[in-house]
Amino acid sequence: MSPASSIKYVVITPVRDEQEFLPLTIASMVHQTIRPAEWVIVNDGSKDGTGEVIAAAAREHPWIRGIDRQDRGYRKWGAGIIEAFYSGFDALTCTDWRFMCKLDGDLSFAPDYFAASFQKFTENPRLGIGGGMLYHEENGVRTLETHPIFHVRGGTKIYKRDCWDAMGGLWVGPGSDTLDDVKANMLGWTSASFPDILVNHHRWTGASFGKWGGITKNGKTDYVSGYHPLFLFAKCARRLFERPYVLGSLALGYGYLAARWQNMAQVDDPQLIKYLQAQQLAKLMGRETIWK
Repeated sequence: MSPASSIKYVVITPVRDEQEFLPLTIASMVHQTIRPAEWVIVNDGSKDGTGEVIAAAAREHPWIRGIDRQDRGYRKWGAGIIEAFYSGFDALTCTDWRFMCKLDGDLSFAPDYFAASFQKFTENPRLGIGGGMLYHEENGVRTLETHPIFHVRGGTKIYKRDCWDAMGGLWVGPGSDTLDDVKANMLGWTSASFPDILVNHHRWTGASFGKWGGITKNGKTDYVSGYHPLFLFAKCARRLFERPYVLGSLALGYGYLAARWQNMAQVDDPQLIKYLQAQQLAKLMGRETIWK
């Protein structure tokens, strides 16, 4: 790989009503030691001043560009953010990028975030998807968002071009930000969050849905993604010991079963579901698996 300073990358940020936190993300990007060739910020029908924030940044920095999507009138669970992402992807003018980042608009991070992340790709040529670990800071206390290390949060995803092309893009629906990690591994790549590269997340994941709604949504997402029922049962059992106790486990199971009863469409990739379930069963049996 080329030295980090010569790496060409692009960033796509779908946002909806992010007037409060988007300026922090913009400030973080402006101060990067390696700036992107292009940053497309997609205003996904915001009703607040998000559009004005984007316009002001674009006027000041020629590598930032904003595009607008019509307000659909509601937050479209799962698919909405991916549809907005693809609006930005299709609008890219830079076509010879080597890395692409899908970046949320409620994050802040150190000036060397991308330089440090690209170093991880240099150290592991088979790394296809990577990104920093999210944390929250309240009253001086820093709390990490926990998840399997192979999983990269959707708002910090950095895709290597060869891996992106091999995957053929993203599933447009709930679970996209896990299924891409699984598919990359199925195709012989690896994916990893970087515990030593942290990103400040200014809003808890799923906060817009409320506590019960957010966990229920996760259960529905697990069904749509093709999670094995035994793995979901084990996940509910473990959830009994996490706050909110019992309620969280019930919400997760309810979401999964509700999606099943409603016959919600699952990801249209039988080979991917087969691989995902095999990995989950291997985890339950204590065997080697990506689920770490």
